[in-house]
Amino acid sequence: MVVRGNAVLEKIVSGGQTGVDRAALDAARQAGLALGGWAPKGREAEDGVIPDRYPLDECGQGGYEERTRLNVRDSDATLILVLGRPPEDTGDGTQLTVQWADTLSMPYVVIDLDQPTDAEGVAEWIRGSGVRVLNVAGPRESAAPGIYAAAEEFVT
Repeated sequence: MVVRGNAVLEKIVSGGQTGVDRAALDAARQAGLALGGWAPKGREAEDGVIPDRYPLDECGQGGYEERTRLNVRDSDATLILVLGRPPEDTGDGTQLTVQWADTLSMPYVVIDLDQPTDAEGVAEWIRGSGVRVLNVAGPRESAAPGIYAAAEEFVT
């Protein structure tokens, strides 16, 4: 899904949680794109401290909700990746991403990786919207086992 050719995409950001967040950051690194984003205070994730190989800024205060708000706010658009369930049923902060995108009037798209997906259509959305900084969000690995691999493949 990394947009090439007439690409305007320059950077992928996420919050550094296991699952979709880290998959997106790893795919960005592999593609030679800049990566970053906001992490909760203390770089907290479900598996401990977010590794330093992810160059994320730490929120001065607040946790996951503040991290989510800042990543939505500081991006041109958000790509939300799920496996088989809508964001409100993922049992984590994925629905919060949708809520912040709505509140901040930021564009977003939700892709169910369990369904046949037109990655080129998503790339067209990115190009057509002039997205330079893309926030990629979705469930943590424990909430959706296998989401890391599916998300990394899709973003790559």
